[in-house]
Order: sequence, then C-alpha cells, then structure tokens
Amino acid sequence: MNFNPAAPGIVLVVDDVPENLAVLHDALDESGYTVLVANGGEVALVRAAEAQPDIILLDAMMPGMDGFETCRRLKANLATRHIPVVFMTGLTESEHVVAAFEAGGNDYVTKPVRTSEVLARIAAHRQTARLMDQARSALDAFGNAVIAMSPQDGKIVWQTPLARTLMQGYAVEKELPEWLTATQAAHAKGQAHPPLTLLRGARRLIFSAAEYSEDEQWMIVLREESDAAQIEKLMAAFKLTQRESEVLNWLVKGKTNRDIGEILGTSPRTVNKHLEHVFVKLGVETRTSAAALAISKLHGSGRGEEVV
Repeated sequence: MNFNPAAPGIVLVVDDVPENLAVLHDALDESGYTVLVANGGEVALVRAAEAQPDIILLDAMMPGMDGFETCRRLKANLATRHIPVVFMTGLTESEHVVAAFEAGGNDYVTKPVRTSEVLARIAAHRQTARLMDQARSALDAFGNAVIAMSPQDGKIVWQTPLARTLMQGYAVEKELPEWLTATQAAHAKGQAHPPLTLLRGARRLIFSAAEYSEDEQWMIVLREESDAAQIEKLMAAFKLTQRESEVLNWLVKGKTNRDIGEILGTSPRTVNKHLEHVFVKLGVETRTSAAALAISKLHGSGRGEEVV
C-alpha cells in the first residue's frame, strides 16, 4: 500500500443491512473519503483485494460468512492482511470483543455507530498506516530486503518489494514459520539461533532475525548469495583475476589449499601461488586476514541484492 496523505482515503464498508451502509456511506462521503460497499463477506474479500482500501469497517454479525471469518480470511491473504479492520458490532460482551481481536481486527465500535467516533478511528488508523508505509518505503529505498512476521502464527505481515522479489522461486511456506518458531524458543531462553538458509540451484537465500517483538511482529532481514556473484564482487573489490577470486571465495568458506585444488582442478602448489598474489592485492599476510577482509567486503554493503 502506497500511502498518499494528500489523497482522499478509501474506506470499504461491509454490512448486510442497506440502511447501515447508506448512513456510513453518506457520512464518509461528506468527509472526503472514497467509499466502497459490500453486503457480505465473500464480496468484501474480492473488493478488498482489488481496491486495496485504507481501512475496512466490518459488521461482525452477517448471514453466511460472518465478520469474524471474513477478517480471518483478510488477514490470511498477504495482499490484504496489512489493511486495518474496524469491527462494527452490537455485541459488547467480552467474549465477542476478544473474538474480534483474535480474528485479526485492529479496533471496534459499537452499534448504533456514531459517525464522529468512526471518523476519529479511521483518521487514527490511517495515521498509523502512513507511518508504517513510510518506514517500509525507507527500507526499500535503501535497498533493504525485510519482512515482518507474526510471532503468533508465523505469517508474513508485510514485506518490502525487494524481499518479495528475492523470495520468488524459494519454497518458504513451511521452513520459514518452522524456523521462526525455533528462533523464538531460543530467544526466550536468551540463546541465539542460526539464520535460515534456503537453496535454489547455486543460489542461497538467507533469513536473519533483526528485531524481536513477542506480541507484535519479528523483523527478518533477507539476503541472497551465489558463488558466481561473490566471485564477481571479490574481483571488482580487490582487482583480482577470475582464478584469484575463485581461490579467495573458497578460502572464505574454510577450504584448505588441497580442497581448493580439487574443487578448481589444479594443484595445491598452484593454489598457493594464487594466494600469494591475493595477499599482495589485499595488503595482508595471512589466510585469516584475507578471509576476514573478504567477508567484510561481501557483507558490508547492507543491500539485499545478489550478495550483501
């Protein structure tokens, strides 16, 4: 959702009673909002996905698919889960209020609705959405691939466009929630948990937990790596030849000269000669120093591109 505070907001009103729709439509329209209406849950799901409204006013009790199930489906869909949902209900018992929030609702107002209260709630949630959208835009503008995940169900709450692009082609549906659960368990014990690495051919997509919030969302940073991209980056960074960069790449992975020779189809003696040239170009004297400098260069750009 690209939020433009100067543009009129879009509000989707979902209610099976025509009179309620008419009252809210007129009040919102007079306040400058673009108003969409739906008289049932199924229609609401389609219109929310297509129109991407700024907020949804959702009747809790409707025939067929009620508001609670509608909200659960909205929050289960990555295309609509970011949209704030305000329940409209005459049910004030605590279990119904709890049910609204458990379904993923952000707020509620009681019927008969007071239009002034509804307008105030909409304005508050749009302000929150604007701040969230600015944060996401800033992350993407600086080339960050970031997703936010719900600690309750392991679902992706939002993602930067770069993260969405990187995840295409990787099977994240099962492994990512399982990794988040294991990371949460380790974090609760004050322990670290290793990043998740998914493989696709010669490429690797790595997920690392950046910020933790047990109740709201976990921020996950993504980076994609490949041997070919790392070799190219080392060549550019240190003015190495193709073979020198290949040797350094495997040195970073902890391989011995004999291992590198077998991988590259050459002798350990030849590998050592290449390493001597690498040491000179990097201005170091040891394998450890060379590996540390290479790792710093590979992971120091802060961007979620092919290699970061």
